[in-house]
Amino acid sequence: MNPFPFSRSGRSLWMLAPAAVVLAVVALPVSLCAQSGNPPQQPQNDQTTPDAGGPGADNGVIVVPKKKAPDEVPPPAPAQPKIKNPDSMANFSLRIDVPEVTVDVGVLLEKNHQFVGGLKPTNFKVYEDGVEQKVIGFKRVEAPITALLLCEFAADGYTFIYDMKNAAWSFAQQLRPQDYVALVTYDMNSRIVTDFTQDKRQLLEGINMLQIPGFRETNEFDALAQALDRLERIQGSKYIVLISSGRDTFSKLTYDKILKRVKAARDITIFTVSTGGGMRAMTEGRGGMRGSMRDMDYLQADNEMRTFSSMTGGMSFFPRFSGEMPDIFQSINQSIRSKYQLIYRPSNSKQDGTYRKLRVTVVDEEGKPLVITDKDDKKQKPLKYDIIARDGYNARPEVE
Repeated sequence: MNPFPFSRSGRSLWMLAPAAVVLAVVALPVSLCAQSGNPPQQPQNDQTTPDAGGPGADNGVIVVPKKKAPDEVPPPAPAQPKIKNPDSMANFSLRIDVPEVTVDVGVLLEKNHQFVGGLKPTNFKVYEDGVEQKVIGFKRVEAPITALLLCEFAADGYTFIYDMKNAAWSFAQQLRPQDYVALVTYDMNSRIVTDFTQDKRQLLEGINMLQIPGFRETNEFDALAQALDRLERIQGSKYIVLISSGRDTFSKLTYDKILKRVKAARDITIFTVSTGGGMRAMTEGRGGMRGSMRDMDYLQADNEMRTFSSMTGGMSFFPRFSGEMPDIFQSINQSIRSKYQLIYRPSNSKQDGTYRKLRVTVVDEEGKPLVITDKDDKKQKPLKYDIIARDGYNARPEVE
């Protein structure tokens, strides 16, 4: 009897059984993983935090290290280096602008327009809007001048042209080598005959060139406004010598507007000299109604010229004879060159652009009006004198 009841094929299956069991055992975890639906887990990397902080690997957790207490106190900051200016350079300083007002004052005898010298700071009192101000600066000034000679040159009569040229010539004769003077004429328009120069000959040549005027109109207000604009670009004290009949016929500016313009002018003094006085004296009161209207026009013109000069601290002259011209311009020359300069800080320090009224008085040591006498006069009669100063000024606006 065969000890092995199985056939050859049965033996083969028996031998394959252990292999099948092994495959089944191996396949069991794989099937369990497939049934759960989760992917196989990757081996975890080392997540140890490095000493300096930060992730340990490319996909690790970012860790901010704790602040460590400072072991040592930081050293003090180095001292600022000392800078020394060169020997030829002075130290720089911070400057704060405090409002100061400068008032030019001339004291002239009424009889001969002679300048009164020898006055002291205590002899002057300055009032702004009726309030007395404390004078902090005082000096007598005698310096070269910068002036604009503004002349009416229109076809309104030979007498006016003759007087104008005579007056301009007298003014030019008294100039000094350091003076700067320009010559401007006007009729309907303004024309610069000679720009600012120190050469007296150029000014005289310009006066001689004035032969035939172009228009009869006299636009005085427009010409004066242009002269003010031209001078305001120049630093320091400036002067306008207006030689004119005073009549305005065709200006774009009205009298009120030019008056405001004159008030707003800074460091500009206007002197006025009237022309045609001799002819006016001969024709005054004649010609019926037309003559009366003409006389009224000239009286109004005189009043306007007087206002221009008084508002700016100048002087007005109304000569009737050509022989008066040298004395007139000698007075103007002396008034311009010899003056007292007072400086004060206004008690009203507001920079609001308002107009401040000024008044200057001359007093003695007791505060009473100063009495001036002639030493050569035995009777010691008091001499009348004029105080030449501007009527007021415009305070600087807050933003200029």
